[in-house]
Amino acid sequence: MATFTSTLPDNLLQELTEQANKLSMPKNKLIENALRLYLQHLEKAEYIRSYKQAATDKEILSIAEEGLEDYFRQLEK
Repeated sequence: MATFTSTLPDNLLQELTEQANKLSMPKNKLIENALRLYLQHLEKAEYIRSYKQAATDKEILSIAEEGLEDYFRQLEK
């Protein structure tokens, strides 16, 4: 595991300390969990953005419609 050093605003560090104490958790573990959740949030936001972009792309919509038509034909058999 690598070591990472950073600076935080005093008020944020105070909140971190208070929450870590409430949860009986080391501050580094709380930061690790928060960062993991935030990175997952960013990844989901990117998926949402790409799906929204795909929804306006006529070529992608055409390919999707063709795929659905094939799928429905297979279901009918």
